Amino acid sequence: MKWSLRVGRLFGIPLYVHFTFFLFLVWVAAESWRMGGSTGGALVEVLFMCALFGCVVLHELGHALTARRYGIATRDITLLPIGGVARLEHMPDDPKQELWVAIAGPAVNVLIAGILLLVTKFTSSGFPFGDASLEGMMSESFVSRIIIVNIALVLFNMLPAFPMDGGRVLRALLATRLQYTRATQIAATVGQLMALAFGLIGLFTPWGSPMLIFIALFVWIGAAQESNMVQMRYSLSGIPVSRAMVTEFHTMRPEDTLADAVELTLKGTQRDFPVLDGERVAGMLRQSDMLAALGRQGAHVRVGEVMQTDFQMVESSEMLDAAYRRLAEHRVTIAPVSFQGRLVGLVTMDNIGEFLAIQGALGRPRRVF
Repeated sequence: MKWSLRVGRLFGIPLYVHFTFFLFLVWVAAESWRMGGSTGGALVEVLFMCALFGCVVLHELGHALTARRYGIATRDITLLPIGGVARLEHMPDDPKQELWVAIAGPAVNVLIAGILLLVTKFTSSGFPFGDASLEGMMSESFVSRIIIVNIALVLFNMLPAFPMDGGRVLRALLATRLQYTRATQIAATVGQLMALAFGLIGLFTPWGSPMLIFIALFVWIGAAQESNMVQMRYSLSGIPVSRAMVTEFHTMRPEDTLADAVELTLKGTQRDFPVLDGERVAGMLRQSDMLAALGRQGAHVRVGEVMQTDFQMVESSEMLDAAYRRLAEHRVTIAPVSFQGRLVGLVTMDNIGEFLAIQGALGRPRRVF
């Protein structure tokens, strides 16, 4: 993820912290200082937020390590002000495996809360929640606040709505008896109904708040995105890349200059160019890299100095759903297509979308439910 700082590895998984997280800590310290005027109090609040987000990292690690048991790697874990994100290569296709991956994160928070409860039980004279009121909970000790937050994380994450873990749990349970796409549709509908309820409560009741409205929007969008993604993936299953790839395109050589790339760009609609070294695809010249290099170095720079050598390659016989998933996971919009080691086309996100639209317009849409 852009603007993220790598801070280490956990069980071989790269751990990143987005720069906005540090701004968030500064804001927490400033607010604590403004409210209480104590340096010590501000430091305690910052430490509390660090401990809280440590629990979030462990939550994401629970997902990642469980997915690893099923042969699914995790690209990285990124810490954001709104939580953590573990980027799995893909979710398991087996509903039972998805169920275990989904509940592993909240299970870690339950384990953390349970351990801390035992610690406070045997190291203090009384139970940490003597006052069950909100005011009492807010005044509890540092450890008690961590316990409360972990319980809250479990309750929030287990709401049966995408993109929370509870939505995936609901989908996995439904998918044991229904088709996967149908299970996704039902789970997404449940999530959007819940989002609608949150929005109405946030707007029209005394308990409403801007945060509740934000959660409603977050859940609504997450449910729609998950449903659309699964429908598209299953609509593309069984169709080879060769059916949807672009076969009329321009290529470049490493010794060509950016001036040559500009000329090709202006003459047509192609924006990214495969770079060939003989018959081998040596790299991809992306328009964003070209424009950046033009501004820094000028049009005389050779393509070989600007092209990306870390790119996705797709086989013409590969199924479109697998190619689409790979492009989405690596956040790229275009990939060269090869047949027996020879470049034969390009596959783009736009072309996949156009292929689906044309199939629908021809009256031959693939069944997804």
